[in-house]
Amino acid sequence: MSSGELVVERDGPILRLWLSNPGRRNAITWPVYDGLLRVRDLVAEDPGIRVVVLRGAGGEAFAAGTDIRQFADFETGEQGVEYEHRVGRVISSLLEIRVPVVGIVEGPAVGAGLALAACCDLVVATPDAVFGAPVARTLGNTLPPAVVARLRQRLGAGRTMAMLLTARLLPATEALTAGFVAEIMERDSLDQQVDELLRLICRNAPLTLAALKEVERRIDRDGPNADADDVLASVYASQDFRSGVAAFLEHRTIEWEGR
Repeated sequence: MSSGELVVERDGPILRLWLSNPGRRNAITWPVYDGLLRVRDLVAEDPGIRVVVLRGAGGEAFAAGTDIRQFADFETGEQGVEYEHRVGRVISSLLEIRVPVVGIVEGPAVGAGLALAACCDLVVATPDAVFGAPVARTLGNTLPPAVVARLRQRLGAGRTMAMLLTARLLPATEALTAGFVAEIMERDSLDQQVDELLRLICRNAPLTLAALKEVERRIDRDGPNADADDVLASVYASQDFRSGVAAFLEHRTIEWEGR
């Protein structure tokens, strides 16, 4: 069985992650899950990384769920529980990445592929992209709390349950309306538009972007009254903030240092 792999490429300030499982629509294997679990620490150890891009290799699909061949030897409920815990650990780790994560979805983002797309801060999609987790129709398994909670946050509670209970796939236009997708991009200009989006992100203050992500995490966990004074204080005490104020008043551009 082809194991599939997570291809990791450093492109200047951009860390590109490719979900690669040729011939299987990039279905996610154990080695890919293990690779994704290491990304948070990789980014944390490299201050030069400003944005992470997650994309399916080959352009046919983002990821068509977990590679089902790996379930063939499941014989106990405990094996299913451990698998879902494994997925939950990956989701938690991806959500803790300090820099913006951009998902590029071409074709299906289904099952675990949908869960990975939901971990991205920004998702752009091609017109043929579809999103869903039709396990009630296909495998007869279920989703763990970590996945359902993230889908509810990104799609809304009502739309999430309607999607899961009917086992239908959402087209890119509906995902855009729901706010799950930030923009639909035509395939013939996809790479050019994505590069421009990444340039916009890389021009911004890294401490501000990291703080915004941390504030969102705390709101998701604790609600709108979440305590984030330490986050606010660290940004306002930074050299970047002082340099930003001076540059603004002097009408000049600034090179953010991330400190």
